[in-house]
Amino acid sequence: MPKEATTFELALPERDAETPAYRWLYASLRAAILEGRLRAGAQLPATRELAAQYGLSRGTIVRAFEELKSEGYLEGSMGSGTYVRRVLPEDLLHARRSSSAAATTTDRRRLRLSDYGSRVCSFPGTESRLTRAFRANLPALDLFPTTIWAQIATRRWRTASAKLLSSGEPMGFRPLRVAVSDYLNASRGVNCAPEQVAIIAGVQGAIDLVARLLLNPGDRVYMENPGYIGAEMIFNALGAKIAAAPVDDEGIALDAAALRGVRLIYVTPGHQFPLGVVMSLARRLALLERARRVGAFVLEDDYDSEYRYLGGPLPSLQGLDRGQVVIFAGSFSKVLFPSLRLGYVVLPAALTERFAAAISMTARHAPLPEQAILSDFITEGHFGRHLRRMRQVYAERSAELFDAARQELKGLLEIPPIEAGLQTVGWLCEGVNAAAAAKAAANRGVEVTPLTFCTRGRVRHEGLQLGFAALDKREIRRGARQLAIALRDRFQAGNNS
Repeated sequence: MPKEATTFELALPERDAETPAYRWLYASLRAAILEGRLRAGAQLPATRELAAQYGLSRGTIVRAFEELKSEGYLEGSMGSGTYVRRVLPEDLLHARRSSSAAATTTDRRRLRLSDYGSRVCSFPGTESRLTRAFRANLPALDLFPTTIWAQIATRRWRTASAKLLSSGEPMGFRPLRVAVSDYLNASRGVNCAPEQVAIIAGVQGAIDLVARLLLNPGDRVYMENPGYIGAEMIFNALGAKIAAAPVDDEGIALDAAALRGVRLIYVTPGHQFPLGVVMSLARRLALLERARRVGAFVLEDDYDSEYRYLGGPLPSLQGLDRGQVVIFAGSFSKVLFPSLRLGYVVLPAALTERFAAAISMTARHAPLPEQAILSDFITEGHFGRHLRRMRQVYAERSAELFDAARQELKGLLEIPPIEAGLQTVGWLCEGVNAAAAAKAAANRGVEVTPLTFCTRGRVRHEGLQLGFAALDKREIRRGARQLAIALRDRFQAGNNS
């Protein structure tokens, strides 16, 4: 292993006036090595630097170093640097306690966590891996205009001011808030001013902050079933009680009894996750009226409905809202690239001050340089061009999946016409278990997600979620053929059991 250089100053304990400088330095360095504060292979500062830092003679530093070398703690020579040895004397004298024994000791100590700490879970499936059919919720990253983005970033950094490098406003970079407001008013049917827009770390961060502001443990949340698992995890971690509402052809079903006492209604009306249903105008108006009656806020998650392929765009819930009950959230992760981690929230005026306070106590603000780059990307027209290009690409890929399913998966998996978004749902034929089908598909190099993953309770109809946006036509066709083989095997296995 290569040696590890360090340019950090050494923080050593204060010296007792009665202890000779050489003994103090020797003991302090030895303790730092044994306690792991100076790791094996780490380079120590030069003797001149240490002498200047602690007001000692260079001879004192050299004497302490030489004794530590003679005892096997340090190695190196003048001109080449001094390093902590990889193997210490204690390693040769004592057998190390096994890591399993250390883990057992830790396990025996009861962790005292808050209720939130006990309930919170890790978000699933965030690792990077090779793209293949039919991974969902992933845009075509290979088609993102990285050259243009890099040019804007270079220009921004070349002219970066002290203001850009210092702290910003909790609600976000003002020019970006203006750009987002203009975009949402013109293209998403949202009715907002820049003062209502907050820039946050994606929709997930928006859901978490909204939930913390509005919900106490035991409060009730009304949400779609099946629905977005990321929202459900947040509500569960906060101790909220979830009322799971079924989804029909018009969107979330509205049960008057279940809606009583609800504090928050969470919906994905533009492209229901995971079923892909677009909420009808009549259902949108009914939902807003019910929310107003029960005194609940509506959190509208507009995660990927920029991409619509059939029919004209429907107005957002927020654009129809006359009672200031809708909180509109969107993200640039799906339309640009996931690692950007920038999104936005449009808030009713009554919530803006409290939301800004919540951001200032947690993230403080989203990273300013990235906000400035994104602002330029939007205002210079690159964002609109990218959206138009990708809408055409995704429409072609959705049509390719629909056609491939009709040819390869007939009688095994029914995919309805794809209206919007980056993924769709396929309904399995009677007798095929979705979890077993997903496992069989994985064995043939195909990724599909069972709807049971997003469902509370029993599913009425077994189905799979399939993504298409990140796949070229060749991979879509390959995936359809391999999925057909996997499903046929599962169907035959079910009939033979």
